[in-house]
Amino acid sequence: MKRIAFAGFRHGHIYALYNQCLAASDIVEIAGAWEEDEAARAAAEKDHGVVFDGRSFDDLLADPTVDIIAVGDYYGRRGELCIRALEAGKHVIADKPICTDLGELELIESLAEKKGLKVGCMLSLRYSRYTAPAKEIISSGRLGEVTAVSFNGQHGLDYGSRPMWYFKKGKHGGVINDLAIHGVDLVEYLTGARLTKIDAARCWNKFADKEPDFRDCAQFMARFGDGIGVQADVSYAAPCHVEWGLPFYWQFIIWGTKGVLRFAEDGRGVDAYFDYADKPEYIEGEPSARDHIHDFIDEIDGKPGPLVTTAEVIASSRDTLLIQKAAEAE
Repeated sequence: MKRIAFAGFRHGHIYALYNQCLAASDIVEIAGAWEEDEAARAAAEKDHGVVFDGRSFDDLLADPTVDIIAVGDYYGRRGELCIRALEAGKHVIADKPICTDLGELELIESLAEKKGLKVGCMLSLRYSRYTAPAKEIISSGRLGEVTAVSFNGQHGLDYGSRPMWYFKKGKHGGVINDLAIHGVDLVEYLTGARLTKIDAARCWNKFADKEPDFRDCAQFMARFGDGIGVQADVSYAAPCHVEWGLPFYWQFIIWGTKGVLRFAEDGRGVDAYFDYADKPEYIEGEPSARDHIHDFIDEIDGKPGPLVTTAEVIASSRDTLLIQKAAEAE
């Protein structure tokens, strides 16, 4: 039985992990929770039933019975909290992104390796219904050699309902690091290829007219592995509050020398088109029966089969941060 303490509830994604832990009481126990922001703490208590016992973050780190720290603070602070937790000998798992700075990521990687600790991240697209069939088609060679990938990860800006810390300098860390981490990670998982060259990257302000310094739009073009061309748009450009209903929400198109795959977060599976086939194939697929907390604890325990590993979290985070850095230099 592992014991997990939560540090920060500044983004709604962390509640998915909290609820997974409640449901997995046979393998994990929630050992505590901390949130220094009064409004965020009150919302966590009222809306999600989070129990706070008055302990500080330092208290949780000093508790020898705590095995794991789950980090859900605002993006710009996550690296610091992950580093402090690793220094205290705790495994860490965070909502994405785990940090906003390459230097912090290098220290996270170094500490995890030195202390034999694991680092998890809530990379949710790996658990979608299209991931397993797309992975099987690519790995089997039916698609041939992957030559190009395009993905759209546009979200609604949802100004007023989205946490307002997004728009404060130093707290967000960039829309590519915020959103593209999912797409970069999935490309690397499906193809086995890592970022090799950034051809172009751009961030700019268009929709957040009340926050002109917040660059809410982003596109990039890069190469992965032996020349796979990847193009992406991860702007906050979708119509507000309806992005999850769009048929191209998190849409991926993967081109190979023998065919093409198309899938999106639209409740469907994978549409596959192959050379000389009379008609396209449709593979409905099923969402993974696994989840973040089971995978993470399996990795800690050295069990085979987790969909996300520490090495993959570090690799995807580094490549995404490099693209973000290139966009900021543009």
